[in-house]
Amino acid sequence: MPKEYVVIGLLALAGFLIGGVYSTWKTARGLAIILLILTVVTAGAALTWLL
Repeated sequence: MPKEYVVIGLLALAGFLIGGVYSTWKTARGLAIILLILTVVTAGAALTWLL
């Protein structure tokens, strides 16, 4: 599998996670913060995988 597919998949996952952060921020801040941390880790993994 080419590494670009993995990077695109990780960035797509980060996009879904940031959408979860946006939708849960007003109701469940704790869950939103956990999702935000997962988003940062996923985006960092995508950049690391690309380099």
